[in-house]
Amino acid sequence: MAPNKAIDRLQMRDNFSCHADSYDRYASVQRRVVDLLGCRIADLDPGAGLVLDVGTGTGALAAELLKAEPRRQLVVMDIAHGMTREAVKRLPAVSSCDADASHLPFVDSAFAGVFSSSVYQWVDCLPAAFTEVARVLRPGGFFVFALFGQQTLRELRAAHRQAIALSGRHRSSHVQSFPTLDEVSVALATAGLSCSDLSSTMEVEYHLDVPDLLRQLKRIGASNASADRPRGLASRRVMQLMTKHYEATFRCAAGLPASYEVIIALAEKTWQRSPFPIQL
Repeated sequence: MAPNKAIDRLQMRDNFSCHADSYDRYASVQRRVVDLLGCRIADLDPGAGLVLDVGTGTGALAAELLKAEPRRQLVVMDIAHGMTREAVKRLPAVSSCDADASHLPFVDSAFAGVFSSSVYQWVDCLPAAFTEVARVLRPGGFFVFALFGQQTLRELRAAHRQAIALSGRHRSSHVQSFPTLDEVSVALATAGLSCSDLSSTMEVEYHLDVPDLLRQLKRIGASNASADRPRGLASRRVMQLMTKHYEATFRCAAGLPASYEVIIALAEKTWQRSPFPIQL
C-alpha cells in the first residue's frame, strides 16, 4: 500500500498547537465524529489497565471515555503541545504527554485499549502507525478509532485540480490526500490487528463561500501540511479559478458543501500462541 502524501510533521504540529484555544469553537465535524465514536465505545469494556487516547486534541474523546467509565486510567497524548495542554485543562486527573502517533513512546503491551479520533489521516504510513498501536496493546486489547477517508473535502480537491489544470501550471495539486477504506483494512491486517467492524459514513457541512471554508480549516489547525506544498501564498489566478469552479459545480440551496468521509474501525490484538512448545 502506498503511503499517504508526505506530511510535514513540524508544520502540522505548529498548525494545531497555535489554534488549540480556538479549536472547539470551529471543529464541528470533529465533534460529530467524537459523538459517533462515543456510541461505539459506550458498551465496550477493554478491561482493567491503562487506556490511551492518541491525538487527544482538546480531550473531547477522552471525556467520552471517562463518561463511559469514570474510574478508567487514562493517558492522553498529542503531537501539538497546545492541544495536550487544553486536554489537561478539561481533564486534570488524566496523565499526559506530547508524542507523535507514528512513534508511540510507550513500552510493549502497556495498554488495555487504544482510542483515537480524527488523527490517523495525518500519518505518512498507516501500516507502520498501526503496528505501533499493536506493539503497545496487550493481547486482547481493543483499538477503536475514526479517521477521515478518501472522499473528505472532495469538492475542494476537485476544484483545486481543475484550477491547476486551467492555470497551465505543470504540477499536481498539493491538497492533502486521505486513505481509502481498503487501505485502512490492509493497514490493520498488516499490523496484525483483527478488525471486527469497519465502516464509512459521510458528514457534510455547508459554508457561505470558499473563503469561509478555508478560514474554518485554518482556525482548527487543519491547514495544508503536505511536505510538497508551495511556499508562500497560492497564486491569485489559481485561487480565483478554484473558487469559481467550486461555486459553479457544487453550490446548492443549503450553501457550499464540504464533505467528510468518516471511517470508523473496531479492532483487537488477538491472543497468539507461543512459537515454542511448552515443556511438561
